[in-house]
Amino acid sequence: MPELPEVETIRSQLEPEIAGRRIVAARVHDERWTRPEDPRALEQAVAGRLIERVGRRGKYLVVSLEGDLHLVMHLRMTGNLLLRPADAEPVPPEPADLADARDLGGPRLYPTPSEPRHLRAEFELDDGSELWFTDARRFGHGVVLRGSELDAYFDARLGIEPLSGELTPQVLLELARGRTAPLKSFLLNQRWIAGIGNIYADEALHRAELHPLSLAGSLRPEHAEALVEGIVGALETGLANGGSSIDDYRDARGRKGSMQDEFLVHTREGEDCPRCGGTIRRIVVTGRSTYFCPECQVRLRRRPRRRRAARRRA
Repeated sequence: MPELPEVETIRSQLEPEIAGRRIVAARVHDERWTRPEDPRALEQAVAGRLIERVGRRGKYLVVSLEGDLHLVMHLRMTGNLLLRPADAEPVPPEPADLADARDLGGPRLYPTPSEPRHLRAEFELDDGSELWFTDARRFGHGVVLRGSELDAYFDARLGIEPLSGELTPQVLLELARGRTAPLKSFLLNQRWIAGIGNIYADEALHRAELHPLSLAGSLRPEHAEALVEGIVGALETGLANGGSSIDDYRDARGRKGSMQDEFLVHTREGEDCPRCGGTIRRIVVTGRSTYFCPECQVRLRRRPRRRRAARRRA
């Protein structure tokens, strides 16, 4: 699933390309994409409107339109948002001679078919370019919201932004206080911290030298400080590498990211830990494959409860 670095990579590529452009027409090819709303209503709402900016909240992309209207999209498991220029010719998605072209300013690459497989929605812009939402597993979603609805929509789904400066050790301790969920599950919960998924949770915990099965409520100030640094470090490294392309993810130009080449532990079961040389293991936490080093990632224990008499003496 695309996580914060992947979605932010797409946002940063789209913003200079489509801000100021007008949506000439919108076509939703899969009614599941807007469910439970009528896809025709979305098409009519956005057609003819000027794109003012492209934003992100957690793993959501927000295309803000004139008239205080916002097209909110979530890529879910296998969604991609591709910008196809007016003069684009069908080309192989990643020719061998361009496979290592990772810089964000490199050539754009697009799906080969003129009518690509898995196309769920498309938006025609006034310069002849098109924005395609493709999704093999059909879990992606699009919805149109008014500005007055945005805060309530996101407040019900998302916590703080980890790269905004809001995530401090003190805030993290407060969020984790008393929680008995494993740290891995805690990091995946979008209601606490927005944008972290399976990949960057593994990478952040390894950077912080914390075991994924440690209870969230067992964090102490020094652990919280290390984990905040680990989260920010993992996400920033993902951004610098254009995201992770393990399976389906492609950026707005149809290209793979290269973060998968920088993984410290994720998907590296049986390999040596880059920090201590221990063997990286894989376990399942809350139904998600989880990779960690049992040698250097410390499993925290729940703090023992003081007896009632000890509390009275205190």
